[in-house]
Amino acid sequence: MLGADDPLPRRPRRVLVAGVSGSGKTTLASRIGAALELPHTEIDGLFHGPGWTPRPEFDQDVATLVTQPAWVTEWQYTSARPVLAEAADLMVWLDLPFGLTLGRVVRRTVRRRIRREELWNGNREGPLWKFFTDPGHVVRWSISTRDKYREEVPATAAARPDMVVVRLRSRAEVERWIRRLA
Repeated sequence: MLGADDPLPRRPRRVLVAGVSGSGKTTLASRIGAALELPHTEIDGLFHGPGWTPRPEFDQDVATLVTQPAWVTEWQYTSARPVLAEAADLMVWLDLPFGLTLGRVVRRTVRRRIRREELWNGNREGPLWKFFTDPGHVVRWSISTRDKYREEVPATAAARPDMVVVRLRSRAEVERWIRRLA
C-alpha cells in the first residue's frame, strides 16, 4: 500500500476512490479525472432512481462502465464493489479521521436540505428529523460504516496484488497527492 509521497508505478487508467460517506470521494474522483484527463462517472447517479429507488439498470451500467478503457468512479454499493475492483488499476483510499468525515457529511446534508439541491434523478435530501427515524439516513450510515473500509480495502488489495492502492489519511496528504498526480 502506497502513501501520499510514494510515486505511482504507472499512469492509472481505471481509478476507484474508496472511503466513508463524507470523506470526499466524489470531489477527489472528479479532481483525479481532471488531472489525468479521465472521464469521471458519479456512481450515485447510476444507482439512485426517482424517489431514491435503486435503478434496475445499475448493475448493467456498472458492467458497461468497467469495459471502458479509462474511467474514475467511487467504490460504493455491494453489488458493484467486486466488479469495479476487478477492473481497476488504482484504488485511492480516503482513510480520514472520523471527526472530519462526520462533520463534512452533516454540513453537506444540512446544506443540501436547506438549499433544496437536486441530487440524482430528481432526488433531494429528506427532512432533517429523519436522521432520528431512518437507519439508512446518510449521517447514520456514515457513523455505522466508519470502520468497514479498514477491513474491505486491505482484503481487496490482497485479492488484487496487481492493483495499486494509495492510502491517504489527512486533508494535507490528499492535497499533496493530487498535486503530485497532476
